[in-house]
Amino acid sequence: LVAFEALMKLGIWESFLCVMSYLQAKVFPVKNPTNFEDWVTNQFGKRLFNIFFRTYTEKVWGIPCKEISADWAAQRIKGLSLSSAIWNALFKPKPAKGSKDKVIKTLIDSFRYPKKGPGMMWEVCTQKCIALGVQVEMNTGVKDIAKADGKWTVHTNDQRTFEGFDYVLSSAPMRELIPSVAPQFPAKPLQSSQQLGYRDFVTVVLICKDEDAFSDNWIYIHDPSVQVGRIQNFKSWSPYMVPDPSMACYGLEYFCFEGDGLWTSSDETLINLGKKEIEQIGLTTGAAVVDGYVVRQPKAYPVYDQDYKQNVEDVREALKAYPGLYLVGRNGMHKYNNQDHSMMTAMLAAKNIIAGQELYDLWDVNEDAEYHEGGLRGAEEGEKIAERLVPQKVQH
Repeated sequence: LVAFEALMKLGIWESFLCVMSYLQAKVFPVKNPTNFEDWVTNQFGKRLFNIFFRTYTEKVWGIPCKEISADWAAQRIKGLSLSSAIWNALFKPKPAKGSKDKVIKTLIDSFRYPKKGPGMMWEVCTQKCIALGVQVEMNTGVKDIAKADGKWTVHTNDQRTFEGFDYVLSSAPMRELIPSVAPQFPAKPLQSSQQLGYRDFVTVVLICKDEDAFSDNWIYIHDPSVQVGRIQNFKSWSPYMVPDPSMACYGLEYFCFEGDGLWTSSDETLINLGKKEIEQIGLTTGAAVVDGYVVRQPKAYPVYDQDYKQNVEDVREALKAYPGLYLVGRNGMHKYNNQDHSMMTAMLAAKNIIAGQELYDLWDVNEDAEYHEGGLRGAEEGEKIAERLVPQKVQH
């Protein structure tokens, strides 16, 4: 969010109305906002909320902003308001060396990025594991995991068996893993795991004759007349990802539920939809598209409904009867976290295994991928770390 650029592109009159709407929200705020719409309106004004927040948020989560908890807005847009965005645009304040103050994360504008994408890191990780004698199985579905006589056995969908393990680390969706564990989980946590929900994700990749691609890494699409919610520009992430300088590669992101009309559409239909919508919003022409590809990612976002917290807690409590089984990552823990957070949970699990004792509670990793020292066994109990929140319906 570059405040002045955004306001200027709205036009002088619309920008003036947005500022007036913001001032009105400051003078007459919604008291004790309980939903996403009221909270964001207090921070930015009603007009900017309608322009920049309503449509995209509802595309992502598939529910009205009035039904999304204000807690999620406070976490996801932490520390940001129209005034702080303008201040950052004018002065770009940076914390002094040694200061504990942090730049507002929503306004961070630089990243470390592997030249051919994040997959490079996992390729190197795989190579190092193989060099150490680790057997790596790719594209192998797990049918079930079973513990007997203190050892874990893994059965795969292609009828193979791997046995003799002291530990199992799983980043598989909690809803899929728990029914596959033997001995079977008790009825209540088993049922709770099946009540967890997910939001799914389709990326339509378009390769275009477009030398002068826009410079942003990604852009959010607020236009309600198109279904696309966000567009990645892979050439801006790294020129190595698009080796032909006369071409561009865009990833059009669509949010959906597995099994709905968008998810079940053919690749050809989705590519044609992408070509139509990328032309409709003015990024390029459909005729400039020379190739396309579709990637479907099930269970991309764990949904936080009214019951998710208790459902996850039921599973966590039952896990105590399965020593050696660690749940890690976004889907493994049913936590809406980023890659660094997911990696941190796995690294702490590894530290526990190496130490031969539960030094760290993986659930005490906060949304900044920092471990709260209150989570150390035997240390004084510290204040609870707030989870990274995702939308949940407003409680009436």
